[in-house]
This record gives sequence, C-alpha cells and structure tokens, in this order.
Amino acid sequence: MRRCSATYERLEARCADDTPKFVHIQCRLVGVNTAAYLHRLGLPKLLDAPTSAENLRALHVAHVEQVPYEALEIWLGRATTVDPAESAGRIIRGRGGYCYHLNGAFSELARALGYDVTRHVGGVQSRGGEPGITANHLVLTARGLPSEDNPGGEWLVDLGLGDALHEPLPLVAGTYTQGPFTYVLRPSEIAPGGWRFVHDPSGSFEGMDFGLAPTGMSAFTEMHRHLTTSPTSGFVRVATIQRRDAYGVDTLRGLQLSRIGHGASSVTLSSARDYYAALEDIFRLPLDDVSAAEKDKLWGRLHDAHEAWLAGDPV
Repeated sequence: MRRCSATYERLEARCADDTPKFVHIQCRLVGVNTAAYLHRLGLPKLLDAPTSAENLRALHVAHVEQVPYEALEIWLGRATTVDPAESAGRIIRGRGGYCYHLNGAFSELARALGYDVTRHVGGVQSRGGEPGITANHLVLTARGLPSEDNPGGEWLVDLGLGDALHEPLPLVAGTYTQGPFTYVLRPSEIAPGGWRFVHDPSGSFEGMDFGLAPTGMSAFTEMHRHLTTSPTSGFVRVATIQRRDAYGVDTLRGLQLSRIGHGASSVTLSSARDYYAALEDIFRLPLDDVSAAEKDKLWGRLHDAHEAWLAGDPV
C-alpha cells in the first residue's frame, strides 16, 4: 500500500485541475480494481460507458445508496489515511467512510472512467457554529457534462455529507429539492469565487462553503488526524452511520436509529443483535471484515457511551 500511495501522490501532482484531459486519462486508479468498484455499486455496465451527466448521476446515486457514511474504524481502533486507493479498497471490501474517504475514492473512480473531476477544500458549518474553510470537508466538482437542466455542464458532486445530496447539483445558484430536503446553492461570502451549500432545516448541519481552487489530498491530512483522534471530534464522541436514498435518510447515532423522510421513525437499539442487524439491513454494512471478538468489544463501547449519555455525562 505504501508503494501504491507514493505512486498516487506523484500522479496526483500531474492531475491538477488545469491539466489537459489526456493527462487525466493517465491518472487512472492506482492499485484499485475499477471493475470491482463498479460491481460494488451495482453498475458494472458503466465500465466502458461514455461520460455524461446521466451516467454521473447514476454513479452518484448508487454510491450514496450502497456505500454508507460511517467512521466505525475509529471505534474499532483502526487507523485510516486519506489515500484514495486505501479508501477505495475498503469500499470494495464492503465498508464505507466519511468525506475524505468517500469523495476521495469516488473522485479517482470518476477520473478512471474519464470524468473531469476536481477536488476542493471545504468547510462544514455545524448547527450554531461559524462558517469557515476549515478543511474539515473534501468537495468535488465535475465539468464538461451539459444536460437539459444544466447546459453549462458544471456540477457539485458530494457523497460525503452524510444526510445531504442524493444526486449531483448543477453548479448554478438556486434552490433544489431532493426527496424531503430543500437545498440552496449560492455564492460563498467567505470563499471568494466559491460556493455555499445551505442544508435543509431538518438536516444535521447548517451548510458548507468551498473555494474553487483545486487541491490535493495532502491538504486534509492534519484535519483527518484531528477528526479521528481528538476527544472533541464528533466522530470520536459518537459513532454515526448514515445512508441516503431517494425518499429520505437513515441515521444511527450511537444506539439511536432514526429516519427522516418517507417512513419517518425513531427507535433505540437495545441489543447487539439488533444493532448489527440494522447495520446490515438498513445501512448495507455487514462488517464482514470485523471479527466476533471485535464486534463484542465495539458493542460494549457503544453501550457504555449510550448509558453515559442517558446519565447526562458528556460523550
């Protein structure tokens, strides 16, 4: 993996946003099986398909529906990096990830299929928080894909916002509805020339800003370390899993399972059996790479954290 990562970093330097398309074609997935990735998404037919807005949408929708937003590796005591090849391999093996993993891997898949995709530094604003380009989020845009509703052909592509986008948004200011959620896309007030995504009031965060300058994955290394190790990180404090579909979003925070949208509900999972059944049945997360002993330990940590929360202790 280290050798592949080094090769990836060299290629990434050549895959800046302003490089010619023929250079992008050389920057195919390093050490990753593109066919296996598409099989994971249920879209093997797109391996040799032409690039189009329709096919980009199909890839995006399949990814958010089949690959959950999750950071259970933290709770399992497993270290991860922001290397897209590592993230793609984990996805192929049946796991998910959070923004650096999901958008990082997807950007490489899309490039391997011929799409002109660019990475950007973004910042997610929590409810009650201040906006900022904090590098706590990796954002993607795609261009050269005109459609009837977006003749300019530029798109916001983001599989790493948890309960937000189900499909790409035209990179055009406006109001957009996807399932039960209404989003606003407008020019950013803090990123000159950039954009601000405003989440639905029922969503888990306020909004997200990003600039249009292209970036490499190394821009997220330090924040990834913080988000996966700091006691103040939401990923460390609460084990959260989310999966979007066309009609809403399912969320598992600790042991609290809820749904927004069609079939809205909320329930506390009171046993390990129920918890792991929910992961597999609702979130497409069978955890085949996790041993029985690791699952027992994980359940113990989750149960203790839930009891502490009920007692009013900070988690």
